[in-house]
Amino acid sequence: MALRRALHFVFKVGDRGKTATFYRDVLGMKILRHEEFEEGCKATCNGPYDGKWSKTMVGFGPEDDHFVAELTYNYGVGEYHLGNDFLGLTLQSSQAVSNAKRVGWPLTEVGEGLYLAEAPGGYRFYLLDKEQPANDPVQKVCLAVSDLQRSTHYWTALLGMKLMEKNEEKKTVLMGFKDTQCKLELHDVGGTVDHGTAFGRIAFSCPREQLPDLEGLMKKENQKILTPLVSLDTPGKATVEVVILADPLSMVDPKGNALLDKAMAEDKSDEWFAKHNRQKAAA
Repeated sequence: MALRRALHFVFKVGDRGKTATFYRDVLGMKILRHEEFEEGCKATCNGPYDGKWSKTMVGFGPEDDHFVAELTYNYGVGEYHLGNDFLGLTLQSSQAVSNAKRVGWPLTEVGEGLYLAEAPGGYRFYLLDKEQPANDPVQKVCLAVSDLQRSTHYWTALLGMKLMEKNEEKKTVLMGFKDTQCKLELHDVGGTVDHGTAFGRIAFSCPREQLPDLEGLMKKENQKILTPLVSLDTPGKATVEVVILADPLSMVDPKGNALLDKAMAEDKSDEWFAKHNRQKAAA
């Protein structure tokens, strides 16, 4: 499964301004792409919403060889309920720690040289205070599960990940397609996993020819398929074909940073709600 790799994690955001400050000024990521859409995604990329939304890809480098974040913003939603499914993203960057201290972003030391910073919306980021590696600073994404044995089987036996570490005491496993890629850590929370309304998705790329077989395997194993194989058209970009976790699109748009700033400047949704004496919805 060497051709498969971790691609990105999707975060729903209610405040693009504060979110952009966190990713750009604190973490030190770059805007890779920014796209505006007039209606909801066929694969519900932006959640169960039909209105206008935007997608911003941010990361330390191109999606070809870096794990990045996909920030989805629904114009009519100001905040989301955060569940316990996303437990954190860990990255190695003393520069990010320094940035946070410089701009006054709250940091909590949770271990030797390890700091916790919360992105707008409550998403947890763990910053390892060491020199940023030359390849990808993002080390792992940790997700909650209610049945560690079953989930481990799903990711290894069905999706082809390699089991790298298992900690019986902490009830965690660490997996990945390759040692040099961002890893997936699963943590058994010993109870129900609440996805809230802020629920995100972790995406993995794989060759197009593998998708039908992957979908067929999931059907055979009676696994839940949220979105069967579907083609997603993006204006000016290559068509993307996805089944649950697959997303092979990998491009860096040099205009992404300017497009996000322009969209935020032109976003009059706050003024519209204020004028009509209404508040943005809390999903």
